[in-house]
Amino acid sequence: MRIAVTYEDGQVFQHFGQTRMFKLYDVADGKVVSEQILDTNGQGHGALVWVLKEADVDLLICGGIGMGARNSLEAVGIVIYPGVQGEADAAVAALLQNELQFDPEATCHHHEHEHEHDHDCGKDHDCNCH
Repeated sequence: MRIAVTYEDGQVFQHFGQTRMFKLYDVADGKVVSEQILDTNGQGHGALVWVLKEADVDLLICGGIGMGARNSLEAVGIVIYPGVQGEADAAVAALLQNELQFDPEATCHHHEHEHEHDHDCGKDHDCNCH
């Protein structure tokens, strides 16, 4: 199994669509056997789904995530654990022990607002992701 975590400075990054890096964990027999950093090369929202799919990711741990991205990830068979905060390595360890604290309802609501006012995500405003 391959797990991806939205990643920045060792932490679970809190906005899927702005993710610059994923930390990938290969798991066998319930243990992490390898880790690597995957640079997204500045790809945004929809392209990130394909970055993960091409990397053979089975499961994503993230902070806030919009419904469009959530639906796209689910459509390509990637299981999502949203609403996670804290250290990426600790989140994966908790998941492997069935102790991960996540919020299945965690979303990022600013995109609904973004389309009404036509502004760019992450540019001089509070993202309001949970």
